[in-house]
Amino acid sequence: MEYKDIPTKADIERIAAHREPGCVSIYLPTGTTPPEADRARIELKNHLSQAVRALESLGVAKARIGAVQAEGELILEDRDFWRYQSRSLAVFLDGEVAETFRLPNRLNGACEVADRFYVKPLLRAVTFPQSALILALAQNSVRLIRIAAEAPPTVVEVEGMPQDVASAAGLASISGRSPDGRIQGSEGQKVRMLEYVQAIDRALRPLLANSTEPLILAAAEPLSGIFRGASAYPHLVEETIGGNPEDKTDEELSVAARGVLDAVYARRTEEIKDDFEARIAAGTALVDLSDIARAATFGAVEALVFDIDRRVPGTVDDESGAISFAPDDAPGYYGVVDEIIRRSLASKARVYAVRSEDVPGGGAVAAAVRFPV
Repeated sequence: MEYKDIPTKADIERIAAHREPGCVSIYLPTGTTPPEADRARIELKNHLSQAVRALESLGVAKARIGAVQAEGELILEDRDFWRYQSRSLAVFLDGEVAETFRLPNRLNGACEVADRFYVKPLLRAVTFPQSALILALAQNSVRLIRIAAEAPPTVVEVEGMPQDVASAAGLASISGRSPDGRIQGSEGQKVRMLEYVQAIDRALRPLLANSTEPLILAAAEPLSGIFRGASAYPHLVEETIGGNPEDKTDEELSVAARGVLDAVYARRTEEIKDDFEARIAAGTALVDLSDIARAATFGAVEALVFDIDRRVPGTVDDESGAISFAPDDAPGYYGVVDEIIRRSLASKARVYAVRSEDVPGGGAVAAAVRFPV
């Protein structure tokens, strides 16, 4: 059994590409308290029973059904696993694959059984991740704090990080006068501050080299502006947590950072929506589900925005992309939007999971296309 937290894009692409009879996908809201974990275990048990009935009705081999049931029961019986939960849980089983993800986003419960896994809800966690780094920067101290959903903030040890402005400059103090005429006063202090933030930036580079996490700066002026001028990290957030971070606990900075993330994601959602609406007007984006399914089948989708909650059961033809719709409760059918996502991911499209009100065109999905089909 493999337990993971937030999935990577590679995890999602791998799960989306999986095709075998009897794939079971279960999503359920969880929580961090024992009563919430107990309720989630009961819900998973109910979903597992539902999945077994669906597998039986589809004629899946008894040995595979037994393996799926055994995998699910291993999760149910793992008490250590249930002690550490986030806001939602995703479970993928097929008798050979058994994988879980503890997700920071609150998702609705679902149980899907088809010849492929149901990945749409999983993408919410990577569209708007609830993790970030906070750089708490003051003249006399600096600390890097990692925040994650439903977890306390933790201080990250950074090799080579200077302790304060004076130590970065190799001085006992950056105040006072120099008898030999060197730069002093406020101008000299700013020079020392620049040396300080450059040393911090150098120390952070190995840690941030392959990171896409937002970096939120907690600092007062002039240090805030000096650091922004020195840093080339592309995911440095434009909002700053103002004031002296030495006056705030890690928990207080974490609360402030979550407010910053909310603003960042709200702005990003509006940017995506505006871009799509402009492309719809220009004829380079689609809102009709049948057109989008065809475009995804032929690798034409460049970017996809979809409703995280809306389900459209059916199938999409492998060759033509034609949609065949199905009743809501019919076992064996997968979500049409989910299949569009799967085919879009296979052609390296960007995908964004949003709420219904943020889908351009007001439908279940909208797609910007590379070329007409």
